[in-house]
Amino acid sequence: MEEKDSIGLKALLEQVKQALDAQFAETLWLRAEVSELKQHPSGHCYLTLVEKDPDSNALLAKASAVVWASSWRMIRPFFEAQTGRGLAPGMQVLVRVQVSYSAVYGLSLVVYDIDPSFTVGELELARQRTIARLQDEGMFVMNAQLPLPMLPRRLAVVSSETAAGWRDFRRHLEENEYGFRFQIQLFPALMQGEAAPASIIAALDQIAAQADDFDAALILRGGGGAMDMVCFDDYELAVNVAQFPLPVLTAIGHDHDYHVADMVAHTHVKTPTALADWLIERFAAEAWQVDLLLQRLHLAVRTHATRQLGVLDALRLRMTHAVHLRHADAFAKLDNLALRLDAVNPRKALERGFLIALKNGRRTATAAAFTPGDRLTLMFRDGIVEAEVNNVKYGKE
Repeated sequence: MEEKDSIGLKALLEQVKQALDAQFAETLWLRAEVSELKQHPSGHCYLTLVEKDPDSNALLAKASAVVWASSWRMIRPFFEAQTGRGLAPGMQVLVRVQVSYSAVYGLSLVVYDIDPSFTVGELELARQRTIARLQDEGMFVMNAQLPLPMLPRRLAVVSSETAAGWRDFRRHLEENEYGFRFQIQLFPALMQGEAAPASIIAALDQIAAQADDFDAALILRGGGGAMDMVCFDDYELAVNVAQFPLPVLTAIGHDHDYHVADMVAHTHVKTPTALADWLIERFAAEAWQVDLLLQRLHLAVRTHATRQLGVLDALRLRMTHAVHLRHADAFAKLDNLALRLDAVNPRKALERGFLIALKNGRRTATAAAFTPGDRLTLMFRDGIVEAEVNNVKYGKE
């Protein structure tokens, strides 16, 4: 068998390394999207960089990269200060890299710098232009000025039927520990991609057509990659939210997300579950106030009743005292009358030696009442004498 020319794998890869080292002796600026990011406890930051087709979003290239701890300690705070956010998957970056090749670990890129102005890029510049335009048009305060009912119970929700955020929100709201009941109606819409703004606007139009049936409109999405959330920075969507006839409550993404739609909404809450908690807390606070008022009312009634019972007791004592005084006065008058009656009792006069003269059964105290021949009765202490008048003398005759 004829021996063929061959080369060992290590020797081949060494030639590759030599060629790459010669070709990429200097660092270079590389445009890419961050696909994955992991921070090692040692302080190193490991990245997966990709390039995608702008039309189909198909993956065109992929490479591993590392930012050593010594560089990451300086790059990270500067990047966050300039962009207002931390480096995260989905971001477009311009990084200064050194091409590194190992026969064992393959190709990798060592990152020495990241240009924050590129990451802000056209997308962020467009976002900032949208924000400035909305501010100039007075859109930021329009929806916030609408009155939100103290207890918003009838809720129109814009979300995807399959979204975990929608399911979590509904379950959290319906299974609240207080037993509060809500009327919830879903208006399905696309929640990511280029078609999402128009789909959300169409759902909002459906809600507006029956605005009298709801207390508020809610836009829910359970987070996602940065590029997935760009739709919520859309100008037309923001205008529809700002001018919506009902208060709009948004819960889009995770804690670090804040979109233009959030800025123009009536109320912005971080996550769908947090929005459910926010609604439940309003009802719980009102229930607590009602309980407190009932306790105060009960206490006031008891206090008033106690006070009135005290007044009644005092009045009863006064009336009892007055009755006793009236009785005592009446008894005194009766005693005095009895004494007076006793003083004029004829029997008393008879006992003192006086006599009583009666004519025709009637007492008479004057001699002029008699004429000779009249019959009279004389009452003495010990008896009665019947007599006839023979003669009447007057005065001192």
